[in-house]
Amino acid sequence: MGDPIVFVPGLLCTEALFAPQIVAFADRPIMVANHREHDSIEKIAASILENAPERFTLAGLSMGGYIAMEILREAPHRVGKVALLDTNARPDTADQTERRKFMIKMTRERGFQKVPHLLYPGFVHESREEDADLKAIVVDMANDTGPEGFIRQQTALINRPDARPRLPEITCPALVLVGEGDRLTPLEISEEIHSLIPNSELAVIEGSGHLSTLEEPEKVTNTLRDFLSRP
Repeated sequence: MGDPIVFVPGLLCTEALFAPQIVAFADRPIMVANHREHDSIEKIAASILENAPERFTLAGLSMGGYIAMEILREAPHRVGKVALLDTNARPDTADQTERRKFMIKMTRERGFQKVPHLLYPGFVHESREEDADLKAIVVDMANDTGPEGFIRQQTALINRPDARPRLPEITCPALVLVGEGDRLTPLEISEEIHSLIPNSELAVIEGSGHLSTLEEPEKVTNTLRDFLSRP
């Protein structure tokens, strides 16, 4: 048995994002982080560290990756290995911030019901846009997060720091993984993270979009298993 695993989900995602991996790594203690209660990446990271084991393996997808990079900044000695999945080390662009503010405004003024349906196509590979089963999982996760959680998450993402200057300081083994068809954080974004973290490795998951753990669960799980099994 290796270190406990702390999974950190993405925007509007819950533990269901990592359901296949939670089953696959059932021989280890597992914690799925709560990232819905605070409106800054720093506060979310601090809350996770308060509740996490003393030493752990860290895996974050998308927003979860932003949080994972902040955890590594605050407490690098507690992380044995890190997997950064479909994520981005850059701060929000002006266009991204404008879209997030629009979604916050829409949620407050018109309700939350349509939000998951509007976001879904960008979350997945273009071949999965009409996948009703996958969409149902994504919508259920969003509804479990709820409108207030969504607004807090979007606020945190708007104000997130540029993580790139600190990436060269990461000394633990690092896996950078991205779906080949990820339209939110495309390959070049992961290549940048990989280039900045010393001795990291890059894995590209064919046939997957942004939600790689659900779209190609076997490929992602096998890649994680190979990474985590090494001394």
